[in-house]
Amino acid sequence: MRQADIPLNDLFVSELNTRKDLQAGQEDSGIGDLAASIRQRGLLSPLIVRPARDGRYEVLIGQRRLLACQQIGLDPVPCLVREDVDDTDAVALSLVENVHRADMHPLDKARALKALYDRYGSYESVAKETAWSASTIRKYIQLLSLPTELQERISTTEGPAKVSALAKLATHFSGEEAIEVYEKISGFRQSIQEQIIKKSEGDISRIDELVEEAQEGAFDVRHCGGTFRCEIIRDIIQGSVSQADFQQLVSEVAENLGSEMSKSALRGAARQFWKALAKA
Repeated sequence: MRQADIPLNDLFVSELNTRKDLQAGQEDSGIGDLAASIRQRGLLSPLIVRPARDGRYEVLIGQRRLLACQQIGLDPVPCLVREDVDDTDAVALSLVENVHRADMHPLDKARALKALYDRYGSYESVAKETAWSASTIRKYIQLLSLPTELQERISTTEGPAKVSALAKLATHFSGEEAIEVYEKISGFRQSIQEQIIKKSEGDISRIDELVEEAQEGAFDVRHCGGTFRCEIIRDIIQGSVSQADFQQLVSEVAENLGSEMSKSALRGAARQFWKALAKA
C-alpha cells in the first residue's frame, strides 16, 4: 500500500462497492454536509483505491467522500493505493468497511455477503472475513429470495429482528404466497411473526388459524406470567426450541420491552434458566 495524491478526474467509484444506496440513512447528513466538512477541515481519511486497466484509479472505500470532493472540486485527492486487490478482495474490503454501519441498506449487505459466499463456498468462511456469525450471514442472504415487492419494502432502519423474520419468511414461502403471508402477519412484533411462520411449516392454509392464536396472545412471552400455559414455554419443554433460539428470544424481549437490564445480564439469566430446565 502506498499513499498518493491522485487527480480528481482519474478517480471513479468501483462497481464492486457494496453500498449502492448512498442516501440510505443520510436524512440528516447528506453528501452536501460531508462536502462542507471536507471544505472546512480537509479530507481526514484518504480514499482506498486500486489501479484500473485504463490508467485511472477505482475507489474501493470512500465513495461518498469522493462525491463530496467532486462537489467542492478538491483536487488532487489523498488516496491509499492497493496494488494487490482482486475483485473478491475488493468486495470484502468494501463490505467490512460498511457492514457494521447502521445506515447501510440490508439488501446491499445481503448482495455483498452473497458475493463473498459465492467466492468462498461456505457461511463459516464468510464469517471469518466479516466477523459476523454464520447464522446472521445466512439470514441476510435469504432476503434475496424474497419477491421483489417485499424487497422493495425493506428500509435501512430495519433491525436484526426484522431481518430475522423476513429471512424466516423466505425459507418457508415464495412468490405470491410470501406476499400474502407477510400482509397477514406484518402487524405483529417480529418475534411473533417468526413463531407464526415456523409453526405453519410452509403451509399457507394454517396461517389464518395461527394469526388468530397470536391475536389471543399464544406466542407472546409477556403473557406467560408464572405459568406454563404460554406456547413458547411449551415449545421449550417439548424440545422444539433450541438454547440458541431461546437466547435470541431473550434479546428480542429485552429490546421490545425496553428492559433496563443489560443484554449480558439477560443472557446470563437465560443460561441459568436453561440449566435449571435441564435438571428439572
